[in-house]
Amino acid sequence: MATVTPSSVGTSLSGSVFVLIQFDVCEELRLDVLQQVLKQEDEARTLRQPNLKHSAPSYVSYQRPPVTGRLDPLVLESGERLEGEIKYYDYGVVSILYQLPFTGDWESLVHLSSRWVWDVDFASRVEPIVRQKLSRIPQAMENPYTRWLSEDYFIFHVREAAGSPTATDLTTRFGSQIAQIVRGDRVTLSDREIAEVLQSQISYYAQDLAVITWNAAFLYDSTAGAETAIQLLEYANSQLLEFRHYDDLLTKILDRVYDELEKKNSFFSRWSMARNANGLHSVLLEVSELTEHADNAIKFLSDMFAARLYKVAAARVGVPDYRDLVEQKLKTAEELYNYMVEQFNQTRTFFLEVMVVLILLIELVYVFRGRPV
Repeated sequence: MATVTPSSVGTSLSGSVFVLIQFDVCEELRLDVLQQVLKQEDEARTLRQPNLKHSAPSYVSYQRPPVTGRLDPLVLESGERLEGEIKYYDYGVVSILYQLPFTGDWESLVHLSSRWVWDVDFASRVEPIVRQKLSRIPQAMENPYTRWLSEDYFIFHVREAAGSPTATDLTTRFGSQIAQIVRGDRVTLSDREIAEVLQSQISYYAQDLAVITWNAAFLYDSTAGAETAIQLLEYANSQLLEFRHYDDLLTKILDRVYDELEKKNSFFSRWSMARNANGLHSVLLEVSELTEHADNAIKFLSDMFAARLYKVAAARVGVPDYRDLVEQKLKTAEELYNYMVEQFNQTRTFFLEVMVVLILLIELVYVFRGRPV
């Protein structure tokens, strides 16, 4: 259990704190190869479907469910021992989820949040673990990246609270503490900031609550209900990571194309436009395919609340913003492609016209030479 402060004697809360760390490691992970290797080491298991809020068929279906494996516990300098699992997504994202059970009061949870959010660099601790894992399965990685983008996210799950308050009671009485927890701040926030944080709350039953922000979420729910939210938050963050990768990739490609266009203003340099345009178009198709692949990796089939929860989570972590950036750059790249093709076609047409004129001139020369003076 998490260490609690002396003021937390007479426990009022119990639950778990989760830290999610994700890395974009390659273009694609071959899950069949990965699962075969991990099964030989008795590490792999298939992703279980979480329980629903109500009796309905499975609300979410992965086209290719991620492969899940075991992790050794992570022990912090404070002595806290976190149990973890690792997930491998087919679109090249590796996700780590560590869990620490806790009991205590609101003050102890606020302090735990502040310490973990600001004082513990989980990404630097976990990256060597992930690299060591992947070093055993290079055959499962398509186009591995040397530089990894990463995302981390914190989830504070309160399973039980003294008096079993409703979601309304919880936000009314403890809204300030909830805002501090998701912001990782030890100082009481302003009323306006608290109201801003609580705007992202969503509930299904009277006694469950999810407050979601860009870097952390507060969940008040049963273990089964929280599992639903955690999986959706995990998927939303993996999408954010993918769109960040596409944004970074397109930025580099566009910068390179602009540099080439500035250097190539002569007539003869335009002949290379076709090659550059074909290269750009190949990248466009690749990015579009990968984007669609990541976007369609999960499907909401029946549970409307899960879809709403995912929409709130995606909006709060920034998925729509990065998606818009990617779509704008794809549009710009498409316009550049059309411009380059047009420039090449104009150059080719001009060249062909010049050739026709030269041929006519040569024929005329021979005609006039053949006439008697």
